[in-house]
Amino acid sequence: MTASSQSETDYAARARDVLGFSRWWQVAAAAVMMGLISPYQYVWSSIENPLAENLALEPTALGFVFTLFVIFQAGSQFPVGVYRDRHGPRGLTLLAGVLAGGGYVGLAYATELWQLYVLYSLGAVGVGIVYTVAVNTALKWFPDRRGLTTGFGTMAFAAGSALFVPYVRANATATGYPEVLRNMGLLIGVGILVGAVVLRDPPAGWAGGSTGTQKADSEGQSEANDESAGEATDGGAAVSGKQYTWKEMARTWQFWLMYVMFVCVSGAGLMLTAKVVSFAQNVGLNAVTATASATVLPIAGGVGRLVVGDLSDRVDRERAMAVAFTLCGLGLFAVVWFGESNSSLGFLAAVVIATFFWSPQYTLFPSVVGDYYGQRHSSANYALLYSGKMWGGIFGGGVAGWLVTVTSWTTAFALGGGLAVVAGLAALALREPSPESS
Repeated sequence: MTASSQSETDYAARARDVLGFSRWWQVAAAAVMMGLISPYQYVWSSIENPLAENLALEPTALGFVFTLFVIFQAGSQFPVGVYRDRHGPRGLTLLAGVLAGGGYVGLAYATELWQLYVLYSLGAVGVGIVYTVAVNTALKWFPDRRGLTTGFGTMAFAAGSALFVPYVRANATATGYPEVLRNMGLLIGVGILVGAVVLRDPPAGWAGGSTGTQKADSEGQSEANDESAGEATDGGAAVSGKQYTWKEMARTWQFWLMYVMFVCVSGAGLMLTAKVVSFAQNVGLNAVTATASATVLPIAGGVGRLVVGDLSDRVDRERAMAVAFTLCGLGLFAVVWFGESNSSLGFLAAVVIATFFWSPQYTLFPSVVGDYYGQRHSSANYALLYSGKMWGGIFGGGVAGWLVTVTSWTTAFALGGGLAVVAGLAALALREPSPESS
C-alpha cells in the first residue's frame, strides 16, 4: 500500500469512528444542497423576462437583480464562515433553507419591483450560506482529498441547474412561472433542511487521530475548545501545519496574490456566463448556436471542477492553477476568433474549453487555502478569498457591458481572456507561506 493510500485509509477509519458512517455521506449531502441552490445563478436568465412581463416592466428594470445576487451571495460568506468555524454548520444551514427556499416562494407572489430585489437578495444570502458550508465540509473531512471532494460540491452547483432548466423553460411564461417558482422554492427549502440534519463538523483533534470514538456534534463545540487543541492536531497540507486565522492569513502576500487572481478569473468567467448568448448574437451566429452555448456552459463547468479538482490532488496544485487559468484565457481568445469567423462548431468548442478551465477556480482556490492555512479556520479563510467574486461579478456584468458600449464585444471578451492568462502566470509565483510570515 502506498503512503497516500495508507493516509486515505487512516482518515476514512478515523472519520467512521467519529461519525458512525462513511465521511462520503457528508460530501453527498453537501453536493445535493449545492445542486438545489444552483438555479439562483444559472436559471435567472430563464425567469427574468416572465417576471418583467407579469409586472409590466421592461427587462432592463431587472438588470441589477443578478448583480445584487452576486454581491450578497459572495459578501455573506465571510461572516457565515466565521460563525460556522466556531459553532458548526447546522443552525446556519437551517437558516439557509428558509432564505433560499422562501426567496423563490416569495417571488411567486411578488407584485412590486422592490420585492423582486429584496427576495432575490435574501435568497442569495441563503445560497451563500449553503455554498460556504458545503465547500468547507469537504475541506474539514477530507484533508487528504481536497481537490476531488470540493470538486464534487462545486460541480453540483454548476451542473445541477441542468436538471431544472428543461422544467423552467417549458413553463417560464407570465402565467406559468409562479407555480414553477413555488415548486422549486419548496424543493430547495425541504432539501436544505434535510441536509442540515446530516451535516456536522469534526471535533478538534480529529485529523490527528486523537478523537477515539467521540461523536462529532459541532453544535456543542465551543470556540475555547477549538482553540485549546494543539496546532498539531488539525490538518493542513501537513496535519502538523500552522492553523491560520483569517487575520493571520491576511498578513501573508500569498493571500493577496490569490485575491487578485480570483478577481481576474471570476471576472473573465462571469462575463462569459452572463454574456455568451448576447456575444453570439452580436457577432452574427445563429440562434441555435447561441442557445447551445448557454446549455453546454454549466455542464462544461461542472465536469471541469471535478476533473481538474481530482487532478490537483495528484500533481502540484499551483501548477494546476497555472495551466487551467492560462487555458481559460486562451479559450476566451478562441471564443472571439471563432465568433468573428462565424464558425458555430469552433465557437461552441471554445466556450467548452474556456468554461472547463475557468470553473475549477472554485475547486482549486479552496483547496490551496486549506493546504496553505489549515482546516480549522477554513470556512472564514476561504470565504474572505471568495469575496473577490463580488468584484469579478461587477467586471463580468456592469464593466463588461460598459466596455461593449465604448469599444466592442471583441475587445471586452479579449480583455477577459487577458485577465485569465495573467492569473495563470501569477500562479507560478505561489508557494506555501512560512509560519513566521504571519
